[in-house]
Amino acid sequence: MNPPTHRCEISHARSEPLTSLFLPSFHTTQTVREKCFEKCVPKPGTSLSSGEQTCIAKCTDRYVDATRAISNVVLQAYSQGQGGGMQ
Repeated sequence: MNPPTHRCEISHARSEPLTSLFLPSFHTTQTVREKCFEKCVPKPGTSLSSGEQTCIAKCTDRYVDATRAISNVVLQAYSQGQGGGMQ
């Protein structure tokens, strides 16, 4: 990688490792949607029942909570200087 020469490039270069750790990829988001849908909608139809909607919401909420908890631990380790090997 060439050394950044522009202020924006420098900022981007510094934030790149954190960005790659915290921003979920489209693939991950799609996987969560698929997993929650498979778990909560056994027989797809023209609309979701209220139970299916509740199940999908709870499933997604659990994913968000888990991601937030993991992100907090990683951020804390990174800010304490333990993130040097994470990339």
